[in-house]
Amino acid sequence: MKYGHGIWFLIGAAALAVAPAASAKESAPAPTAAGATSAPTKAAPKTILFIGNSFTQGAHSAARNWRAGTVTDLNNAGYGGVPALFKLFAEQAGLDYRVSLETQGGKSLGFHYDERRQLFDKAWDIVVLQEFSTLDRAKPGDPSDYMRNVGRLASLFKARNPAVDIRLAATWSRADQIYKSGGHWYRKPVTAMADDLRAAADRARSSTPSVAGIVPVGQAWNRAMTTGVADPNPYDGIAYGQLDLWAYDHYHASVAGYYLSALVTFGAITGVDPTTLGAKEKGADELGLSDAQAAALQGVARDTLANG
Repeated sequence: MKYGHGIWFLIGAAALAVAPAASAKESAPAPTAAGATSAPTKAAPKTILFIGNSFTQGAHSAARNWRAGTVTDLNNAGYGGVPALFKLFAEQAGLDYRVSLETQGGKSLGFHYDERRQLFDKAWDIVVLQEFSTLDRAKPGDPSDYMRNVGRLASLFKARNPAVDIRLAATWSRADQIYKSGGHWYRKPVTAMADDLRAAADRARSSTPSVAGIVPVGQAWNRAMTTGVADPNPYDGIAYGQLDLWAYDHYHASVAGYYLSALVTFGAITGVDPTTLGAKEKGADELGLSDAQAAALQGVARDTLANG
């Protein structure tokens, strides 16, 4: 879905042609054995699977086990995280999704394929893949294994459902990798790591044509920092009125960071403008974000999606 100049359009009322009206015989509900008419069949919910690690789980924040009962954790570990936020956003938008997750902290996509694929080797409507934060633990920034594992997973899911919608989540810059000596992105701009992760996701998508698109989480974090919604450096104190998107370890996300991640995921998958959720959105309230903070993060998500 295209978002031109940040303006969202609803399409559907202006049909170019109208099908002839069905006859009374054709449109009448089928009678039941008792003579009563049957109710219209309700469409089945879309299925969506999240595969990832602690960044999908919502680790080191109140989001981790929040509303875990609304989603299916294939490992029975009790996580809610980003998938549970997605589920609540969809419900508030009037959309029906059956949400599942398969996660393991500190692991790459290769681990999930090699060790866990029996848990998710079936047909899904949508799959979101989230790679390890530095792509390769031994060789930070190297996308080689990422690209190979995206290809393996995509082949598995396409075999089960040729129409599956596969997305790659491009995650955020880690402050510890930017500001601490020894970090692979040390002394580079805070946006650099997220930009590199996005470039790797773009490469993986190009090498695996069955991947439908990128979920630009890292770009939303960058936008939040460059527009003054979020503080870019947690090591020198947090500026008044700005959000800290990182957790206490300056690695994982805070509630605000996961909330922004889920907003971008929701908008990218559904095509719904995240700002339509409104400042009184339930998840923000339950997780302790103010109305103003929720609205600001929703605006960042909308603008990020509008600009690709």
